[in-house]
Amino acid sequence: MDKFKGTGVALVTPFSSNGKIDYSGLQKLVEFQINNGINYLVVQGTTGESVTLSEEEKIAVLDYVIEINAGRLPILLGVGGNNTLAVCEKIKFFSNYKIDGFLSVSPYYNKPTQAGIFQHYKVIANSTNLPIIIYNVPGRTSSNISSQTTLELASSITNIVGVKEASGDLEQIMNIILKKPANFLVISGDDALTLPHICVGGDGVISVIANAFPKRFSTMVHAALNNNLSLANEKHYELFEIIHYLFKDGNPAGIKHVLKLINICSDNVRLPLVNITEKTADKLYELVASIDDTLV
Repeated sequence: MDKFKGTGVALVTPFSSNGKIDYSGLQKLVEFQINNGINYLVVQGTTGESVTLSEEEKIAVLDYVIEINAGRLPILLGVGGNNTLAVCEKIKFFSNYKIDGFLSVSPYYNKPTQAGIFQHYKVIANSTNLPIIIYNVPGRTSSNISSQTTLELASSITNIVGVKEASGDLEQIMNIILKKPANFLVISGDDALTLPHICVGGDGVISVIANAFPKRFSTMVHAALNNNLSLANEKHYELFEIIHYLFKDGNPAGIKHVLKLINICSDNVRLPLVNITEKTADKLYELVASIDDTLV
């Protein structure tokens, strides 16, 4: 599963001022990633505002990314939910597309037990031959996938090939890394923790900040993977403070504002999300300008 090592980027979905999908901005964004060291593309994750896209829009966005990408990078598609059978149907449908695997978030809101989480992933994995990466993000789902559950899935279901860990719990992450099968990927879901995550044996990141800084962030990731900690630390701290402000007023409002600053796409988001505050925008401008001479 080397195709999902390194830096994946959770693509935003650009919108025009009228709320429609901005395909020109999406093309510019995808080309920006491909030309600046990203290893794979993640379509319709949380950062892509997938929950506010209609089913028709989801298909249209995926078709467009596949067309623009033209086979240059692997594509991981976000398909998840809290209705297991509905997730299975979506995975079956999209398994016919030119994608390389699925990123599937743990069921949210209904707060299943660990046994329920295990059975959910077992059932959805049986609905496709494509690889599945588990997504553990307790801050959004209100339930944590324990290290034991992750390890049981890793060892018993062949097409569950990795986990995107956004628990923020490095002890949990290290327990997974210590006991996992050799070919099971442990991927960071926290930009700010990616460097320590890799240093304890992780395999890379699915990143938000890489939308705007693909070359800097992927340079950091690959330096860390190659044990060049001097370079990795340098790039990590160049972006560290920006990462904090990206999430201050919610994701993807922060990263979309930075993408607007660097002329990739607009900062429009769909309700119930709103744009970042003027105070946060001023701080992001200051931070981005300090490392990006196009704003100075």
